[in-house]
Amino acid sequence: MIIQDSITLNTRGRGTYDITATVRQKTRASGIQTGLCHLFVHHTSASLILCENADPSVRRDLEAFMGRLVPDGDRLFEHTDEGPDDMPAHVRAILTQSELTIPISRGACALGTWQGIYLYEHRRHAHPRHITLTLHGE
Repeated sequence: MIIQDSITLNTRGRGTYDITATVRQKTRASGIQTGLCHLFVHHTSASLILCENADPSVRRDLEAFMGRLVPDGDRLFEHTDEGPDDMPAHVRAILTQSELTIPISRGACALGTWQGIYLYEHRRHAHPRHITLTLHGE
């Protein structure tokens, strides 16, 4: 069986947005007991990450690291059509992931104890973000 659905999220700007509960709910509702849950984000300035879900300082530290690695307004970048965070957002998205695949076991996402699924917004301003969720299995 293959089921395809979508998730739309309106971000408030740069940061991580927990989508774990939504993905779990859609997986349970599918009726698939064993298979794969594939997520794909349809943007070049946002990404998907599997990250620690217990301590929010992990995601703050990740953002601090990205800010140091790929700072806004870096004079290295020529592409600034949408502002000083434009090219850094693209680089951040390339360094992270545009897709994730999670196993489905016994009708649920088989995540580790401390794993959460996050949309990672790389732009400073709010944006609507779209994710396609494809569930394969039986």
